Amino acid sequence: MAGGQPEREDKVSLELTEEILQSMEVGVTFRDYNGRISSMDFHKTSPYLVTASDDESIRLYDVATAACLKTINSKKYGVDLVSFTSHPTTVIYSSKNGWDESLRLLSLHDNKYLRYFKGHHDRVASLSMCSRKECFISGSLDRTVMLWDQRAEKCQGLLRTQGRPATAYDEQGLVFAIAFGGYIRMFDSRKYEKGPFEIFSVGGDVSDANVVKFSSDGKLMLLTTSDGKIHVLDSFRGTLLSTYNVKPVSSDSTLDATFSPEGMFVISGSGDGSVYAWSVRSGKEVACWMSTDSEPPVIRWAPGSLMYVTGSSELSFWVPDLSKLAAYVGRK
Repeated sequence: MAGGQPEREDKVSLELTEEILQSMEVGVTFRDYNGRISSMDFHKTSPYLVTASDDESIRLYDVATAACLKTINSKKYGVDLVSFTSHPTTVIYSSKNGWDESLRLLSLHDNKYLRYFKGHHDRVASLSMCSRKECFISGSLDRTVMLWDQRAEKCQGLLRTQGRPATAYDEQGLVFAIAFGGYIRMFDSRKYEKGPFEIFSVGGDVSDANVVKFSSDGKLMLLTTSDGKIHVLDSFRGTLLSTYNVKPVSSDSTLDATFSPEGMFVISGSGDGSVYAWSVRSGKEVACWMSTDSEPPVIRWAPGSLMYVTGSSELSFWVPDLSKLAAYVGRK
């Protein structure tokens, strides 16, 4: 990001360590938002990032050049959650207007709606794409989880929950998780109608599930809750490996967290706006970045890169400060 191309190659050749994580600071910031960023997503194979914010805009960025390529306004419906499909300029997003809870398939290329997905009767709180097929799942405050095929307007499957559901596919798209009420339920995506094949407990934390995510190798999963807890589990055995504590979040906020690409670290927001990093191996806090913000930021790690992004009332790209890491530069 900073300077020319060679520096970027050095960064990618570095393995993420605690020292590199601790050196990370904001490299680029976009401050031209007129509302909080509610959602972000990196495309898996192209250098694109998409953001959704309360100023009713969807923005497409080229991460390689740190440039905003396009801003699309969704004044009629508002925009809350946004995810890329497999196509680098097509997204699915949820609305935030309180009267139309449809999901929309939107071409950013020509600003055309390709499809509407109708079925939810309250705000969509969770959205996750399947990497294997053109499928996705959505969880709503109406206590339903719907399974969709991007090519069809009607939902392909419906599961009911006893609380606000958090949903996620694993990286292979073979399994998906639904979390609510202190438990994570694991489903086989080909046989989901048979019910969960595993149910994992998160140690009695029955506060609202916020986000559930798998690590990129699928071995770990995390669940954040409104109580300010980030639970990390073995996704095969369901063993609770560690629980990190941050400030609780308000009922209309979402506590976001993400794994670093190889699952060595968890980075999380907090109810006081700060960002924390923990080592999964030791369970210890390794870094903290304080903030003057009072809401938890949205956090995404760039695939295959030493960079993460936070979204609050501005968009910030965090990269290692190589000047603090003289010993690492040039080492392969």
